[in-house]
Amino acid sequence: MPKKKIKAIGMISGGLDSSVATQLIQKQGVEVVGVNFSTGFCMTDHHRAVRKKKHSPEKLRNEALRAGADLHFKVDIIDISKRYFQDVVLKPKHGYGSGMNPCLDCRIYMLKKAKKIMEKEGADFVFTGEVLGQRPMSQYRRALDIIAKESGLGDRLLRPLSAQKLPETLPEKEGWVNREELKGIEGRMRVEQIQLADALGVTDFPQPAGGCCFLPDRNFATKLRDLIKHQKKINKNVLTLLKVGRHFRISPEAKLIVGRDEAENKFLERFKRGRAWMRVVNTQGPCALLEGKFSPQEKELALGIVARYADLPPSGMIDITFKKGSSKEELLQARPLSTEAIEPYRIPQI
Repeated sequence: MPKKKIKAIGMISGGLDSSVATQLIQKQGVEVVGVNFSTGFCMTDHHRAVRKKKHSPEKLRNEALRAGADLHFKVDIIDISKRYFQDVVLKPKHGYGSGMNPCLDCRIYMLKKAKKIMEKEGADFVFTGEVLGQRPMSQYRRALDIIAKESGLGDRLLRPLSAQKLPETLPEKEGWVNREELKGIEGRMRVEQIQLADALGVTDFPQPAGGCCFLPDRNFATKLRDLIKHQKKINKNVLTLLKVGRHFRISPEAKLIVGRDEAENKFLERFKRGRAWMRVVNTQGPCALLEGKFSPQEKELALGIVARYADLPPSGMIDITFKKGSSKEELLQARPLSTEAIEPYRIPQI
């Protein structure tokens, strides 16, 4: 009777660590099926949607799919954004990192889903590119143990890059992989992984740069906290808008989002429905969204803020079109407010 082919589910970002971890597993004759979970907070996904001129094709590619193509294994992109915000971001059991990043809860959430995929696929174990001590929020020793336990994977979770520094897992005990051919990397430096990538023929990967998630970013986190404070119903579109433009809290019920360049202006236009749409005309300037309920005085404040970011004509006044819903478009004029005048409304203040 032929020996059963061992199969593993790999958590694949397409970065250096997950790519090298995959090669270590493949070199031992294990079939790999990659999974990549889309949370709705990935910077690269957003850059791909906005497509600014500064974004090169390499910066916009899906690295997980690219890694799968390069290393010859299937990668499934799985959208978990519908429940991720409610289930993970708003109520993390293990708390937040530097921003609103629930890193421990995020890993547990994803690995629970990877466990279900493992069972459905008839795979034998799950592996990740995690490195002991690399990330202070989720890769210190106790955190790795918590993740393995609370994901339900236990010793079916293998970290090939640090395996020799961690307790022996089921794949090692059963001989599905040879522990001696795995690694014992520890710490935040990537020198060993880069050397290993060269030895294994892994030549194409993004330069390590601390992740691509918006949630650890403190400016983004401030905008998200402001949103949670002032808005009861938060949907995907509202969260998407946090990633674009300059944000100003006009009142507890009204917020202004001002585009920073042509790409953002075009992107913001997609979200006009249900919001007031403002556009500078007759000179260079931004487009903006004004959302929520606002008074005439708050509308004037918003116009002055938008005018602040337009090229000033000799008249000293900025022409701005204003339209909300089915109402007739207005052509209005506004005098730009000073930086000092608008600063108290900025989210976050700088």
